[in-house]
Amino acid sequence: MIRIQALTKRYGRFAALEGLDLHVPAGETLVLLGPNGAGKTTAIRALTGQLRPTSGRVFLTGLDVWREPVAAKRLFGYVPDRPYLYGKLSAVELLRFVGRLYRMAEARIEARIEKLLAEFRLERFASALIETYSHGMRQKLTFAAALLPEPRVLVVDEPMVGLDPLAARTVRELLAGYSKPQRAVLFSTHQMELAEAVADRVALLHEGRLRLLGTPEELRTAYGDASLEEIFIRLTEDAAGVEPTPENPAP
Repeated sequence: MIRIQALTKRYGRFAALEGLDLHVPAGETLVLLGPNGAGKTTAIRALTGQLRPTSGRVFLTGLDVWREPVAAKRLFGYVPDRPYLYGKLSAVELLRFVGRLYRMAEARIEARIEKLLAEFRLERFASALIETYSHGMRQKLTFAAALLPEPRVLVVDEPMVGLDPLAARTVRELLAGYSKPQRAVLFSTHQMELAEAVADRVALLHEGRLRLLGTPEELRTAYGDASLEEIFIRLTEDAAGVEPTPENPAP
């Protein structure tokens, strides 16, 4: 469903991403982990056609994102780390606009709007202007917009920002289950417990490179039943040249 081949993004001499190779097959949820500046958002922006890579290619169900941009973008829903929405529209107006962009039938648009507004508990605010929404409400509406056409690929950058506990539970269940009917999910997060709960596989990026890839169970076994948080700290500190200590042993 998603294939990233030798993806590189440079800014002068600085490599934000260096030779990234990843694939996400149908039925899988892949989580990107890494410290700030690791290259997670750069990879996601290249995947979603927002950032042209220096080299490498990105495919969605076989379509090259940069050579066939419109066809590729019809395949995915995207939730950025910051919600960018039209403040002078209401939630219903925005979702109808999104549905028409995806060329959905009007009846299906209305049915999906009703379902998603209920799922994210936004029914009371359906006719209010988005500029009056809190950050968390905007985040929930962004999820609703991304899910409206039931895309084959869901891409999310930091999903839990600003969400209340009920919405966070909804999103956690969504991320765990959305890929299973032959769809794919890729998302980045700093929340290790979320990654452990929903990921089929985890990819750890550091300094623009892929450092580790595997299922949570495989990684815990390889590192002596350590948690993902402990593995993350070990690898990123080792990569930064931190000397191992009894409290922080080498893997």
